[in-house]
Amino acid sequence: MLRRVLYFVAGTVSLALVAAGGLVLLGRGVFGAHEGPGTVSAIARPAAVVAERASATRRAAAAVGAAETEILFGDLHVHTTFSSDAFVISLPLVSGEGAHPPADACDFARHCAALDFWSINDHAESLTPEHWRETIDSIRQCNAVDPAREPDTTAFLGWEWTQDGSSPANHWGHKNVLLKGLDDASIPARPIAALHPDGDIVTLPPLARAGLALLMRDRRTLDFTRFLEETASVPPCPSGIGVRDLPVGCKESTRTPGELFDKLDEWGVEALVIPHGTAWGNTAPPGATWDGQIGGPDDDPQRQILLEVYSGHGNSEEYRAFSAVKFGSNGESYCPEPQPGPSGFLPNCWRAGEIIRERCLGEGSPLAECDRRAALARRNHSAAGKTGFRTVLGASVEDWLDSGQCRDCFLPAFDYRPGMSAQYMLARKVFNVSPPASTRMGFIASSDNHTARPGTGYKELNRSEMTESQGPRADAPDFLGKAKTPSAHSVPLDLQPAHSFATRDVERMSSFLTTGGLVAVHARGRGREAIWTALQKREVYGTSGERILLWFNLLNPPDGSEAPLPMGSEVVLKQAPEFSVRAVGAREQKPGCPEFAREALGVERLHALCRNECYSPGDERRRIARIEVVRIRPQVRDGEDLSTLIDDPWRSLPCPPDPAGCVVEFSDPDYRAAGRDTVYYVRAIQEPTPAINGGNLRCSRDENGNCIALNPCHGGEALTPYQDDCLETIEERAWSSPIWIDRPPPSPRG
Repeated sequence: MLRRVLYFVAGTVSLALVAAGGLVLLGRGVFGAHEGPGTVSAIARPAAVVAERASATRRAAAAVGAAETEILFGDLHVHTTFSSDAFVISLPLVSGEGAHPPADACDFARHCAALDFWSINDHAESLTPEHWRETIDSIRQCNAVDPAREPDTTAFLGWEWTQDGSSPANHWGHKNVLLKGLDDASIPARPIAALHPDGDIVTLPPLARAGLALLMRDRRTLDFTRFLEETASVPPCPSGIGVRDLPVGCKESTRTPGELFDKLDEWGVEALVIPHGTAWGNTAPPGATWDGQIGGPDDDPQRQILLEVYSGHGNSEEYRAFSAVKFGSNGESYCPEPQPGPSGFLPNCWRAGEIIRERCLGEGSPLAECDRRAALARRNHSAAGKTGFRTVLGASVEDWLDSGQCRDCFLPAFDYRPGMSAQYMLARKVFNVSPPASTRMGFIASSDNHTARPGTGYKELNRSEMTESQGPRADAPDFLGKAKTPSAHSVPLDLQPAHSFATRDVERMSSFLTTGGLVAVHARGRGREAIWTALQKREVYGTSGERILLWFNLLNPPDGSEAPLPMGSEVVLKQAPEFSVRAVGAREQKPGCPEFAREALGVERLHALCRNECYSPGDERRRIARIEVVRIRPQVRDGEDLSTLIDDPWRSLPCPPDPAGCVVEFSDPDYRAAGRDTVYYVRAIQEPTPAINGGNLRCSRDENGNCIALNPCHGGEALTPYQDDCLETIEERAWSSPIWIDRPPPSPRG
C-alpha cells in the first residue's frame, strides 16, 4: 500500500515537473519560429512605366506653368512584423494575416503602391540585434533590384524612437529616425530606442506568454512567444560609455530627445528625425504640449526639420483652444466643462461623469447622490490620464459619444491634443532661451502602416488589410478587460497597467484609422541624393493619400531676383509678400493591377499582399476645388492667445472646374503694418470622394450640433464586418510646407 502511495506521489510530482517545464519552455518561445525578413522580389518596375508616369507629371506641371522639377511620392513611416505592435495585429487573435516582414514592404512599395521612395521604421524598442542586421540586409536587397542612378524606387533605412509619457512633463512622443546612406559607415551598430518613464514598452512575462499560447493554440501565437523572448533577452547597454565602445548585442536606449540627438552626434551619420502622430491621444497624455521641445537640448533644428502632420492614425495639423484636462496651481489635473456646438468639445472626463450619473439615476438613486458620483467620476478619469476610459466599467463606444474628439478638424487624430498640433508648434515661441525660440519644420505625411504596406492610400478598399481598423475576433478572450458589467460607480485606476495594450482605447480608436498619407518631394532627379536634398531643403509636402501635385512659391524674394522661392524657404522681407499656388488633382484609378505587377509577384502573392488592387492610374484627373491659405503670426510675448495668431483659413480661393488644375496668386497687405514675423502655408483641397473611415464616429447631431448617437466603425468583426469599408465622403488634400517671412531687425539707433 505504501509503495503504491509513493509511486502515485512520485508520478504526480513528475507530471507536475514535466508540465511546469513545458510551461517554462512554452513561455520562453522554444516551440515558436524566428520571424525572418522574407525574400524580396528580384523584378523591378519596368523602366517604360516609370518614364510614362514621370512624363504625365511633367505634362500636368506644364499645363499650370509650374517649375521644372520632378515630384516624387513616397512613404517615410512603415512598420513590419519586426515591430511588436505589428506582430500583435498579425495574430489570429485579431483576425490578423500572419507575417509581414521587411521584404513585403519592399515588394508592396514597388509593385502594389508604385512608390518612388519609402523607408522602414520598425520600433527600436523591439528590434533585436539579429532583426537589425536582417533589416539592413533586406533594405540593401530592395535597392539592389534596380541599382541605377535613377531607380524605380529608393528604400531608406531607419527606425522609430517610440516614447509615451505618463504625464505632460515626461512626454516627448514618437519620432522616426531616417538614415541617408546604406554603407556600414552610415549606419549605427544599433537602433536607438526610447526608454519609457515606467520602463520598456515590450513587457509580457513568460508565464503570461505560455497562457496566451495555450489559450489560442495556433502556430502564429507560438511564434509570438519566440519573438517576445528574443526581444526580452537583449540586455540594456551600460551607461556612460561611448556608442562605438558599447557591445554590439545590447539595447541602446535614451530617455529624452536630447539624449537621442547626442548619440546621433556621436555616430556622426547623416540622419533626419521626424516627429509624427503628435496630437494622437492614444500616445500623448491629456494636456501635453510641444513647449519642452522648442529650443534647448531637446530640440535639434539641424535634424528635426520635418513634421509628419498626417498618417493613417489621423491628422495632427489643426490647433483648437480646448484641452482634455486642465491643471490647478498645485499641479493637480481637473476636468474642464464642455464647449457646446459643432465646433465645441466634450472632454472624456466630463462624459465619464455623465455616464455614471445616467446609470445612477437609472437605478433610482437620488439626484444629489448621482451628482456626487458624477463629480467623483470626473476626478477619477482626469487623474488616470489617457487610461481614463478604464475608470468607467462596461462603457461601450456608443456610451462615450464624441467625447475627446475634434469635431471640426479634417480626419483628426483620436482623442485630440491641440497643444501637440502643427499649428501650435508654428505659433508658439518660448522666451526662456536667448534668443526666443520657435519651431520651423516642413510638412510631410505618411502611412504609419503596420502590415508592411507603404502608401496604401491609392485606393479606398480593403479596410481590414489596408488600415489598422481591426479588433478582436468574435470568439477572442477579453484580454483588455473591456467586458465588465456596467457599474453606476466610477473606479480609481492605478497608472501602472499590467501591459501596455491596456492603456489603449482600441475600440473607439478603430473609427479614426485610415489608409494614410504620402510625402511628396520636389527633386532634381529620382535617386537617393536628390530625394535627400529635397528633404533637407524642406521642398516637400504631404497628402492625405492622393497623388496631388502642388507648388507653393514666394514671388518677390528679397534679393530682387525673378526666381521664386519654393515651399520650405525662410526669408527676411520688408515689403508685403506675394505668393503663387499651382495644384493639379490626382489621377483617377483603374481597377485591379497592371500586368507587370502580376508578373513580378505571381498570382498568389499579388492577392495576399496587394489584395489584387494596385496603383493603376488612368488618363483623367480629379478636380481641385479650392486653395486654402493658413496664416500664422508667432508669439512676440509669452502668454499671447494662440487662437488670435492662427488664421485658418485666412484665404479660401476657389478653383475653376477644370481637371487640368488650378493657379492662384495672393499677397498679404497687412504684413508691413503688423510688424511681426509671419508663416504661410496652403492646402490644395480636392473634389469630394469616398474614403475609409471618412466619417470617423459618424455622429448624429441635434439642432445645436451636439452628438447624440453614433454609428462607429468597430474594429471587431462581430460588430462591423471586415467587408464593410465604412466609406464616407471627404475632401482629400495636400499640405504644403510653410514659407517663413521674417521682419528685418530694427535699425540701430544712431
